[in-house]
Amino acid sequence: MSLERLLQDELIVATAGVEILEQALIDQATTIAAADWSPPAAGTEGALATLAAAGRTEAANATAIERMLAVRPQFVDVGVARDIIPGMTDTMFLHAGPPLTWDRSSGPIKGAIIGALLYEGMAATAEEAEEISAGGGITMSPCHHHQTVGPMAGIVSPSMPVAVVRDAGGDGVAYSTLNEGLGKVLRYGAYGPEVIERLHWMGNILGPVVAATLEYVGPIDLQSLIAQALQMGDDGHNRNRAATSLLLRSLGPGLVENESVPLADRGTVFRFIESNDHFMLNLVMAAGKLAVDAAAGVEGSSLVTTMARNGTDFGIRLSGTGDRWFTAPAPIVDGLFLGAFTKADANPDIGDSAITETVGLGGFAMAASPAIVGFVGGTASGAVRRTQEMYEITLAEHSAYQIPQLEFRGTPVGIDATLVVRTGVQPQINTGIAHKDPGIGMVGAGLVKAPMQCFAEAVVALADTMQ
Repeated sequence: MSLERLLQDELIVATAGVEILEQALIDQATTIAAADWSPPAAGTEGALATLAAAGRTEAANATAIERMLAVRPQFVDVGVARDIIPGMTDTMFLHAGPPLTWDRSSGPIKGAIIGALLYEGMAATAEEAEEISAGGGITMSPCHHHQTVGPMAGIVSPSMPVAVVRDAGGDGVAYSTLNEGLGKVLRYGAYGPEVIERLHWMGNILGPVVAATLEYVGPIDLQSLIAQALQMGDDGHNRNRAATSLLLRSLGPGLVENESVPLADRGTVFRFIESNDHFMLNLVMAAGKLAVDAAAGVEGSSLVTTMARNGTDFGIRLSGTGDRWFTAPAPIVDGLFLGAFTKADANPDIGDSAITETVGLGGFAMAASPAIVGFVGGTASGAVRRTQEMYEITLAEHSAYQIPQLEFRGTPVGIDATLVVRTGVQPQINTGIAHKDPGIGMVGAGLVKAPMQCFAEAVVALADTMQ
């Protein structure tokens, strides 16, 4: 190229991660093409080199993501927790997130356990429930250790009704509670009389009626409902209005025609689901649990199979490191608050519902759901950018879950811990916010990023398995 041509053309300088140089060029009216870049997370350089030298992670990840995407979840039944959840006992209370003890439990976890003890009739007052819990009268165990997931506090007590979701393409099964709705509900740590009354109705009426309805209509294909809902404006985590409507449509024939169930009960169940846009959330979570469990246990794989929070700790697990948890303090959610509540009222991030992001939904599918920003904050264009950024840390694009706003591109799925620490891009989660004190409930919703510390420790541990 001639000197004359060079002088005529605009000079464009590419920069990567050098802010001082970038600003100096801008000050000189130079056009720049800036790329976000940072070195790998501190302490992971050796581990990344070990994994690269071993040469097994790429093939292992291909196997893990193939297993994840092969799952075909179906909603098949509702049963009683103690009767069907593996390892459940009459004194076991499951909770969201990594392992936890009562003394380290957050306010929402404590409030939900108090409420569950009242519901079970194991305590007559909140004070008695606290004494039982603090004195070791119950066993606390993570939902994830029992093929189960629960939103927010995630408490599952022995007599609660739970959804049963099976893999039509394999032998996997997963469980979740049934969604109570929003506001003062057990999963947000509330335990007032209205909460306990609703739980009894759910156990006595909702669970049995939905079970009878499923027997009448047959298994419901959850993947198909979720896929359709994404094209109707849902994200699969904090917006499930379309998915709940599609589920109710699938249950409809049984709720209308099944005369073995009293008409009044069918009517109240219909109205409850119709008025609860979040009813489908728990089923989406159970579908996600099926997928991540199918991908677990692949030697050498850096695929993230669990992201979960208990209000105290944020934890992840990798396919190649089995059941081992890697934890960091749960962060505070940046969000929109209800009424007079503020960030000062908020408990740190909590819930198993980040299972949705782990399988390509929620914060990873926000581009499909412009309306979600009215609930969790941000802008519609920002939601698109967040989804696009998640492609940088994932192994695949989902074959069934597609985003119209991105020309029907599959959602980013299969978080790779090595890509997280290499790029510095943290998984984005949209979530509800619980009050930090027991007994109050929901105070808002918003956005949060998974702590880098979890991924750095997991990558180092994975590399150790290669030694």
